[in-house]
Amino acid sequence: MGGETISMTANGSPGQPAGNKRTAALTLAALGVVFGDIGTSPLYTVKECFSEYTGIHPTPENVLGILSLITWALILIVTMKYVAVVMRADNKGEGGVLALMALVSRQSNIPERRRRIYLMLGIAGAALFYGDCLLTPAVSVLSAVEGLNVATPALEPLVLPIALGVLCGLFTVQRFGTAGVGRWFGPITLLWFVVLFALGIRQLVDNPGVLAALSPHHAVAFTRANGFVAFLALGAVTLAVTGAEALYADMGHFGAKPIRMAWLGLVLPALLVNYYGQGALLLANPAAVANPFFLLAPDWALYPLVGLATAATVIASQATISGAFSMATQASLLGLSPRVHIEHTSASEFGQVYLPVVNWLQLAGIIVLVLAFKSSSNLAAAYGIAVTGTMLVTSVLVFALAVRAWKWPWQFSIPVFGLFIVIDSSLLSANMLKFLDGGWVPLVIAAAMFLAMWSWLRGRIAVAQREREDSLPLEALLGSINPGRLHRPQGTAVYLTAFSGNAPRCLLHNLKHNEVLHEHVALLTVEVPDVPYVSPENRSQITHLGKGVHRIVLRYGFMEQPEVPRDLERLDDKGLPFDPMRTSYFVGRNSFTASSKPLLPRWQRKLFLTQSRFAASAGDFFGLPANRVVELGSRIEI
Repeated sequence: MGGETISMTANGSPGQPAGNKRTAALTLAALGVVFGDIGTSPLYTVKECFSEYTGIHPTPENVLGILSLITWALILIVTMKYVAVVMRADNKGEGGVLALMALVSRQSNIPERRRRIYLMLGIAGAALFYGDCLLTPAVSVLSAVEGLNVATPALEPLVLPIALGVLCGLFTVQRFGTAGVGRWFGPITLLWFVVLFALGIRQLVDNPGVLAALSPHHAVAFTRANGFVAFLALGAVTLAVTGAEALYADMGHFGAKPIRMAWLGLVLPALLVNYYGQGALLLANPAAVANPFFLLAPDWALYPLVGLATAATVIASQATISGAFSMATQASLLGLSPRVHIEHTSASEFGQVYLPVVNWLQLAGIIVLVLAFKSSSNLAAAYGIAVTGTMLVTSVLVFALAVRAWKWPWQFSIPVFGLFIVIDSSLLSANMLKFLDGGWVPLVIAAAMFLAMWSWLRGRIAVAQREREDSLPLEALLGSINPGRLHRPQGTAVYLTAFSGNAPRCLLHNLKHNEVLHEHVALLTVEVPDVPYVSPENRSQITHLGKGVHRIVLRYGFMEQPEVPRDLERLDDKGLPFDPMRTSYFVGRNSFTASSKPLLPRWQRKLFLTQSRFAASAGDFFGLPANRVVELGSRIEI
C-alpha cells in the first residue's frame, strides 16, 4: 500500500523478483514503505509508557519491565504472528484485511452464515484501517516536530503550525504521484534505522545491564507487581507495534521474502537497540523521561535529528495515504463503496493512483485531529484502538483460513491462534480504557465507515433485486427482435449491464423509444472475483448470440483498475469488430426513490441514497472515452 509499487509478487502477479540484486533492491524499497510507521514508534512509545496517564515512574524495575514488554510484543506480535504466520495467507501474492477477507470467503467448506460473519469482520477491519490512516500522520509528524521543544523550548509555539504545514504540503503533492519521491524512501529510511541503532548503542555501551530486560521474567514480574497499572501500560506498549499490519498489507508490492529479510536483518535489531538505549538513559537519568528519544542525541545533533525524524514520519504518513487510496480502490471494486474518481499518476508503475476525494477528506480529518488534540501525547491515547482492532480481526480471519484452507489440526491451531487472540484482545482492552481520553475517535470513524460500507453493500443487493424483477431475459428479447424493422446504424454499441443473462435497460430504451439496434451490439458485464489479479487468458469471455449481438464478460481483480476500451480492442480477433472511433458506450444513470415495499430499513436506504449522489460515473470509473458515452437514466424503487 505504500508509496512506491516496485515489484511484485511471488505468484507472478505483476512480476517475480529474480536474483540477489533484485531481492536486495526490493528489501531497500520495502524499508521505505513497509516499515515507515513501526520505524517511527521509538519517537513516542517509551515516553508514553512513563506518562502521567500510566503514572509509572522510571525506576530500574519499571524500566526493565516496560522494556521487556516492548521486546516480547515485537517478538510475539510482529515476528511470530505477522512474519511467521499471517504472511502465509497470501491471496495470489496480495495481503491486507480485504484481500484476507476475500481469501477466507472463497473457501467452499464455509457455511453461508459464517461467510457473512467473515465479510462483516473484513469490513470492520477496513473501517478501522481508515481510522489508522487519519491518526498515523497526525501522531507521527507531531511527535517528530515536537523535538524542537527539546532543542529550544522557545520554539514550542511553532510546533503546531510547522506540523500542519508539513501535513498540508504532503497531501498537496499527492496529485503528482509518489513514484519520484518513492525512490528516496528506502535510502532515507535506511539512514533512519542506522541512526536509531547508533543512538541506542551509545547508551548501551555505558549501561549494558539494561539488556537483562530481554528475559520475559521482567515483563511477568512487572505485571505482577503493578497489577492494573501494568494493564494501563499495555496501552502504551501497543505503540511499539503500530505499523505491524503494514508487513502483511504491503506484501503484494514487494513479496514476503524481502519484507522478512528487512525485518529480521535490520528493523528489529535497530528498534530493540534504540528502545534499550532509551531504557539505559532513563536508568542513568530518570529526568530524561520528558523525551527520552531526542535526549539520546548529543546537543549538536538535535536539529539534524529533528529534520531526519520529520522526513521519516512523512514517509510513514505517505504509506498510510497510499494505503487509503489502495483500500478505497479495493472497496469500490468489491462493491463495498461507491465508485470513486481515480487518476493514474504513472504510466509505467502499476498501482500508482490518486483519489482526490479520499486525499482531501483525509487531510481535513487530520487537520481536525491535530487542532483538537494539539500534541502527540494526547493523540497517542486515540491511536492504539484502531491498530489493535485491526490486529484482532486479522487473527480471527487467519485462524479460519488455517483450519479451513491450510488444514492445520485443531490441537495445533487453537493454542497458536488462541495466544494471538488473547494478546490482541488484551492490547485492545487496555486501549479501550482510553475511550474518554480520545479513544472514542477511531471508534467513531470506524463505526461511520462500517455503516457506510455495509449500507452500500446492502443497497447494491436491493438494487440488483429490483433490476432482476424488472428485467427481461436476454434470450426472450433476442427472439422478439425483427432486425428488418429496426434502424441499424454502422459501428458497435457497448451496453454495460450488471447481469450477463438479462437485457440491460439502456438497450430496452433504445429499442422501445428509438427503434435502434446497432450493426454490432456488445452486452458487457464487468466482474470482480475474490482475487487481486486476473490473468490475461482469463480476462475476457465472449459469446456470440446472433443478430449481431455478443455477450461479453470482462474480469478484473480487486487490485486492478478496469480499462474497458483497451480490453475490448483485444477481442477484435474473437469476432467482435472494434473501431474506437465507431464505438458508442451506453451506460445507465440510475436514480432511486422510496418504495411502498422497501427492501432496506429507512436509515440504511437514506445512507445508501446519500452515497449514491457522490458516486463517480460508470464511464469515468471504467475508463470509457467521455466523447463516446451515452447515459440513459432510469428510476428504481428500493
